[in-house]
Amino acid sequence: MNRKLRTYYYGVLGGIGGLIGWQISNLIGLSFTGNIYLSDVILGALIGLSVGFLIGIAEGLFTLNWAKMLRAGLIGALLGLIAGAIGLPFGEMLFQLVGAGFVGRALGWGFFGLMIGLAEGVTGGAQMWKGAAGGFLGGLIGGLLLEAARSALGSPAFGKALGLILLGASVGALIALIIVLLSRAWLEVTSGKLRGTEFILDKFMKKSGPSVILGSDALKSDIVFPDPDIDPQHAMLTGTGSHFLIKDMSKGGTFLNNRKVEMTELADRQTLRLGNTEMIYHEKR
Repeated sequence: MNRKLRTYYYGVLGGIGGLIGWQISNLIGLSFTGNIYLSDVILGALIGLSVGFLIGIAEGLFTLNWAKMLRAGLIGALLGLIAGAIGLPFGEMLFQLVGAGFVGRALGWGFFGLMIGLAEGVTGGAQMWKGAAGGFLGGLIGGLLLEAARSALGSPAFGKALGLILLGASVGALIALIIVLLSRAWLEVTSGKLRGTEFILDKFMKKSGPSVILGSDALKSDIVFPDPDIDPQHAMLTGTGSHFLIKDMSKGGTFLNNRKVEMTELADRQTLRLGNTEMIYHEKR
């Protein structure tokens, strides 16, 4: 997905996750316990599981990388489950014990969003603090919207459903928005099946950090292109702290501005070609 649509898609998937969490919680029911905090642990875990999973699969889903989609979805679901199980009772505790009102519950949802944002930092190309910051803001805003919807609407069930949709959408949209606004480096695909897709590279730019492999094998590469002329591991990007070096690892060659390269430094707006796929490298200073 491109950077402009990323916020929209993440918001939609997050909202769907909130709706699914609400439906699951209604189907299971929480009447077996009279302990409000235990109920909140279970409810929060269910909501976090569904929202975390849906937001987690976004990148892999739209880049046709099924291995990444599964891995990111599972990580997002796990961290979402933990976040919901902690965040919702924490907010309720603030609400009950110190009279923090809506703000207390919203802070609990802020923690919930923060953890889901961390999952995006683990599985995506953004630095973890950017995903966490976006998730916290999204959870805080979504939590306030959730409490407002529950209070303002006459039907408690409808208010809860609408509130959870708004919460999930807010967490997903703010994670994507903050990542996009603060991104320093990304690849924009301009030809092939993934045309229009943009891959954020921020966390790979760090010196002595992880390199990123470009290729066609979802199990061997970090960024995967469905192009038969791209090798399973075609090229490698290595960060130096201020820019990227690209190293060719292929049989068919890696081309930068139509010149075959072995290893060279990338500069803003240069065109990179692997197989029949072209992309533009973007960098913000």
